[in-house]
Amino acid sequence: MDFDENYAAFLEFHLARRSGERRGRLERGHAHAEVQFLRKVWWPLRSDFEDLHPEYEVSDWRGRSYFADFAWLPGNGELKLLFEIKGYASHVRDMDRQKYCHELNRETFLHAMGFQVISFAYDDIEQRPELCINLLRMVLSRYHPERAPGSRRLLAEKEVIRLAVQLARPLRPVDVERHFELNHKTAVHMLQKVTAKGWMRPVPRGKGERIVKYELVRGVMDYL
Repeated sequence: MDFDENYAAFLEFHLARRSGERRGRLERGHAHAEVQFLRKVWWPLRSDFEDLHPEYEVSDWRGRSYFADFAWLPGNGELKLLFEIKGYASHVRDMDRQKYCHELNRETFLHAMGFQVISFAYDDIEQRPELCINLLRMVLSRYHPERAPGSRRLLAEKEVIRLAVQLARPLRPVDVERHFELNHKTAVHMLQKVTAKGWMRPVPRGKGERIVKYELVRGVMDYL
């Protein structure tokens, strides 16, 4: 089935299992932005809606109901991701100081309750969905590595790429040594492996062309 058929079945499944305000919230709150997130970001990456819950109800620090746009609750429940699609008008332009404080307090409380809140800008979903897909791929491979390609070696190589992204500069072997607690020879070997795959390129220094750093190749995020 294509997106439209799967989406219709997904929405009907959750509507059939809700009543009262929880059903009403799904009918009212699940609107264009949420559908676009599914169509342009989630579906191209995942091709299913397994373990995804729209308009998911949780309590905030005051005990009041709060509905996240989506919750992803795979496996045994240890991983709990909440996704929010934030438009400029409702989350920035029209927000006063009290609403701003409440939003920060809610996200901090949810973190304490074991949830991770992941936010996407509506403008990015509409205009730059490939960016959202790459960022979401990084998030899911970080928290749910069993969906990432199989071997421990490949996961370690992808962790090298994430380290380079986090540091926002070319990697030195010593960076990999410290991050993975490895010896120098093994760190260099890992950098050579990701370089051989075309994910990074060496940065030589001096006339002798000695390799001292490795930088990311543009577009490498598509592989994560």
